[in-house]
Amino acid sequence: MQKMQTMMTTDLNNTGSDEEEIDYGPSKSQVKRDCQHLLDVGEKILKLKAEERRSLELPVELEEAIDTALRIKSRSGLKRQRQYIGKLLRAMDSELIEARLNKIQHRHDTNTAQFKRLERWRDRLVENDKATLDEIIQRFPDIDRQHLNQLVRAARAEHEKGKTPVAARKLFKYLREVEEESAAKRRNEK
Repeated sequence: MQKMQTMMTTDLNNTGSDEEEIDYGPSKSQVKRDCQHLLDVGEKILKLKAEERRSLELPVELEEAIDTALRIKSRSGLKRQRQYIGKLLRAMDSELIEARLNKIQHRHDTNTAQFKRLERWRDRLVENDKATLDEIIQRFPDIDRQHLNQLVRAARAEHEKGKTPVAARKLFKYLREVEEESAAKRRNEK
């Protein structure tokens, strides 16, 4: 009896080794995730400005579908158009489009981070934070310190009196200009 069970077990184990493994492709869930990802890519493209969309160098058919989607006001019609855009993305090599889209997104993120850093500096300068002033002077040794101090004093006085932050805006603008000049100088040196 035990010998017969061993033979049956051996036979069952051998049947799979003679056949090649069958590749069933991606699972149904993976296909759905991929489709949703492409719908999200299409959504991101729809949110871009016109010049940013042009920089993606999209195929004509996809560009027309996006232009149509931007004109649609009906919610259900827009949903169908988004699905159509996703279908077009599935039919083409969307990796290049995604790479270009990621570059644009990275640029946006970088600009947002720069903006927030400049806002923090401005706010700390208005609060008379000497460490921030030292940090700015170290980072930008060519900065016009006298002009910077004048802007800081004006913004601080404005803040204390509860006036509209005109001088604080000028201070922010000056910090942005100094940072852009510094970045341009670094690019030219390379």
